[in-house]
Amino acid sequence: MRVTIAGVFFYIQASEVEQKMSAVEPDPIDGESVLIGTTAYPVKQVGRIVTGQDPRDFSTGEIVRALRQLGFTCKPRPASPEPASFL
Repeated sequence: MRVTIAGVFFYIQASEVEQKMSAVEPDPIDGESVLIGTTAYPVKQVGRIVTGQDPRDFSTGEIVRALRQLGFTCKPRPASPEPASFL
């Protein structure tokens, strides 16, 4: 499938993403994540490994859109706990 990330065209297949990420230890998740096989990865980590681009060059939204087009399940940023109120 052809996707555009940071203004660059890539031809990416779901199997290619799975293969590239299979031997990668996931970074801690503090934002959006994607489920690849049975492992959750930060979206920016997947984008960096699959495209070879610096994560500062692309947005999370670009990677999420591309991964969803390929059939992967993406999850939003975990909700922050509400601060305790002092009465």
